Amino acid sequence: MTNHPFRPSRILGAAALVLALLGAQPAANATTIERVVSPGGIEAWLVHDSAVPLIAMDFAFQGGGDQDPDSKPGVGYMTTALLDDGAGELDAKAFQQKLEEYAIEMRFSTGRSHVLGSVRMLKEWQAQGFDLLRLAVTAPRFDADAVERARAQVLAGLRRETTSPNDIATRMWWKTAFPNHPYGRPTNGTLESVPQITAEDLKTYARRVFARNTLKVAVVGDIDAATLGKVLDQVFGGLPEKAELNPVSAVKMQAAGRRIVVDLDVPQAVLTFGGAGLARKDPDFMAAYVVNHILGGGSFTSRLYEEVREKRGLAYGVYSYLLPLDHTALVMAGTATSGDQAGETLSIIEKETRRLAEEGPTAAELAKAKAYLKGSYALRFDTSSKIAGQLLQIQLDDLGIDYINQRNKQIDAVTLADAKRVAKRLFEGEFLVTVVGRPKGLSSKEAGTH
Repeated sequence: MTNHPFRPSRILGAAALVLALLGAQPAANATTIERVVSPGGIEAWLVHDSAVPLIAMDFAFQGGGDQDPDSKPGVGYMTTALLDDGAGELDAKAFQQKLEEYAIEMRFSTGRSHVLGSVRMLKEWQAQGFDLLRLAVTAPRFDADAVERARAQVLAGLRRETTSPNDIATRMWWKTAFPNHPYGRPTNGTLESVPQITAEDLKTYARRVFARNTLKVAVVGDIDAATLGKVLDQVFGGLPEKAELNPVSAVKMQAAGRRIVVDLDVPQAVLTFGGAGLARKDPDFMAAYVVNHILGGGSFTSRLYEEVREKRGLAYGVYSYLLPLDHTALVMAGTATSGDQAGETLSIIEKETRRLAEEGPTAAELAKAKAYLKGSYALRFDTSSKIAGQLLQIQLDDLGIDYINQRNKQIDAVTLADAKRVAKRLFEGEFLVTVVGRPKGLSSKEAGTH
């Protein structure tokens, strides 16, 4: 996949734009996000800014790794790795030369439930950039030499993961939490599955998943709505109208309360935690978001950071975050510490999580978290790439085109009573824990045992 760095001079003059997005300008100037519908019926959200002649487009299709064949995890991952490795009449070398010639950045990736894509270009090269994107999404070649090159790269990465404590802990966690479900399979495949993936598998995946009815698009930069409408039809109009997605069932994580220790001769022990979370559309989600910031989402101000690093120096970093997915919802946490201190670290994290569930946050903690989460939001909009990414995620979460203006009001509305109630709801359950390394005094245990 290509990775052309962008110069700082290409960043949007976003300070004024952020003020508009956050409603700080007069009402007459506050309508910044336009909903654009192409003549062919393809919708996009647009932030038009001609301050710098740059165009950024982010887009997504529903159906990521969860659309891989059961016996071949990694098909979607390899498909997206090859989209810019030859398309239409251009083989891999010719396609890459075109990207280089016009200074176009094009990227694709596969998540658990979505295929993501992005393109960045100067306005003067928009015709070339959008045409190359059209070829990549509608006419990928999957030539034999490119497929084998991608396969070799994926396999090399998978071999490295076999000695990486972080990767081992993550794979073990998802496999245990979601047995017999697509979420339990690694998105990038396995050493057994990747050699079995054929070019026909990749073509079938692209044909089934890349379709107009699940497409979400966000565009930021020097392009007007009328021009964008034409571009949308040009780039995506040749795709099938409807995706052929395999149904994916809603699922709850398994093995809460279980601890799995994997022996690996490394100096540090990696600890990965996960428990049941809240769906993005759950009425309590924003309260949970604030409460999680207090536990471990605030990098240098959270309870976990204070107790694990500041007071005891057990780890360089410790974190928690909410992970609402299309078919489940989780709260995740993790850290890395020396093997000799892994047991103490685990005990502190579990203790602080229980304490927050039982007592809830203090009024001072709640006020501090709300102030930070509101004040820092503008930092997500200080470049064109960040703005495009935020607009796309808001669409994927189905939060509405006015969410940017509503989001801080939703945080303000969280009361201390809400926070205490939701802390209990979020953290009273047990975590599934995977530990990789040689943790002193820690061993595997089944749920319900001590």
